[in-house]
Amino acid sequence: MSLGPKLIAKPMLKQALTPGLVQMVSILAMNKLELQEAISQELLENPLLEEAQEDVPTLEELNAAEQELRREAPADEAVLAATSPSDSGAGSSDSVEAGAEADSPHSSDGEASASDEPAADPFEEIDFGSFFDEYLDPGYRSTEGEEIERPSFENFLSSPTTLTDHLRWQLGLTDADEEMREAAEAIIGNLDEDGYLTAEDDRGRRPLRVEEIALSEQLPESLMREALSLVQTFDPPGVGARDLRECLLIQLFQQPTVPILAVTLVSEHLQQLQTPPYKDLARMLGVPLEAINTALQEIRRLDPYPGRRYNPTTSRVIEPDVAFIKGRAERCPICGRDDCSNEYTIVMNDDGMPQLGINQQYRSMRWDRNQRDVARYIRDRYASAIQFLKNLEQRKQTIARVCHSIVARQADFLNQGIDQLKPMMIKDVAEEIGVHPSTVSRAVANKYVHTAQGVFELRYFFTESVQGARGQETSLLILKRRVKKLIEEEDPRHPLTDERITEILRGQGIDVTRRTIAKYREDMNIPSTHRRRRKE
Repeated sequence: MSLGPKLIAKPMLKQALTPGLVQMVSILAMNKLELQEAISQELLENPLLEEAQEDVPTLEELNAAEQELRREAPADEAVLAATSPSDSGAGSSDSVEAGAEADSPHSSDGEASASDEPAADPFEEIDFGSFFDEYLDPGYRSTEGEEIERPSFENFLSSPTTLTDHLRWQLGLTDADEEMREAAEAIIGNLDEDGYLTAEDDRGRRPLRVEEIALSEQLPESLMREALSLVQTFDPPGVGARDLRECLLIQLFQQPTVPILAVTLVSEHLQQLQTPPYKDLARMLGVPLEAINTALQEIRRLDPYPGRRYNPTTSRVIEPDVAFIKGRAERCPICGRDDCSNEYTIVMNDDGMPQLGINQQYRSMRWDRNQRDVARYIRDRYASAIQFLKNLEQRKQTIARVCHSIVARQADFLNQGIDQLKPMMIKDVAEEIGVHPSTVSRAVANKYVHTAQGVFELRYFFTESVQGARGQETSLLILKRRVKKLIEEEDPRHPLTDERITEILRGQGIDVTRRTIAKYREDMNIPSTHRRRRKE
């Protein structure tokens, strides 16, 4: 039995994407700022692309140029093959050399003469540079120049200190042993951007138990608890807490004078602090109402997110990719119909976008047989430029067609406001314009539109519908707004229960359950009925 390696043929079906298709998919998913960067990069890499002030090629012209390039490709390959080194050495060059030998008066039978080449200048064989270097040399010098390694310029650039760096710096100043440092490093590594000791699972963020960290790091639980207590003494105050109550208590206990009433309110009555007035709370604790308000002012000076000062949120620049302008010409430029019902014109935001064209000077050049590699490179760059321009134009047309469908379905929203937003699914728009749903998803990803109602993300218009007689006309976003509006207009002394809100919505033709209302209320951070009740 042979134990050597063998080659086994195995049939397999695999979808292969061409480089042009991969580029088209990536360009379609870019927003305006990302597309500007991609165009600038392509201008640097492709010499056949240039910024054109006018005569920008259309998609039809690009398709015609691509077809012409495909027809010319076999002829170009034949010419390049005929001028390859193997053919030139055995073909036409032999006849040229033979003719030169016959015409040269100094040629002999045993050697070939290259009479067409000029005679070598003897002065070119002298290295004057080395001669003068030796003549002017003041002394011994090594043959290799001395290279002095200088620090990189990046080492002089300052970078902001993160929460992890700040905590590790404080850990380095302590006299903890190696095991304690390892446990403290594990605690620091599990802190989130707010400074809390949390973990992420299917249900979202949750407090991370010390036992879980000890098990994953294979360290004793007692050591891990000591390490947590050590980290909680670091700056900023409140770091390393598992929840808001623990975060506030850590900060209160680190004050020079511990406010006992504030500690009591945070540890035992944190929920009641969210529902003023505090007469019942003062009566229950047996303290004056002024003392409650003073302790509350002390609590409000605490930082519920201690880690954010070292993890500042950066502002995101939003620039609309498209605008919906009311009014248009008689014939719709997108669907091409005179009877199009859309009252809005879809205008692509091309401000600051370079208009690209193809440099025909490189294309019209003729290359000899010694420049066949250059000719192949120019032809490949020409094909790449055509493909890039086609992808840009297809991106523009796809986004315009998607926006055309959005305008047709959301005309009431554009005219009257957000309360008229209609349910709309990505698959419905994809079927209407004849593309795959993933294409529509990429076309609306991270892109914004300027409307008369404000600037919205294109994904904002895609929402599911709710159940009921009129549920197909109501989106989930509008349902949440109705729930919020009902709660805002309720009597604070007799707030609406989730069951009562459900009955009101069912009376309006929207079939929802009490649990659904409770879920939407929690998503909007609206307190429960008991916490919203106000007593006189």
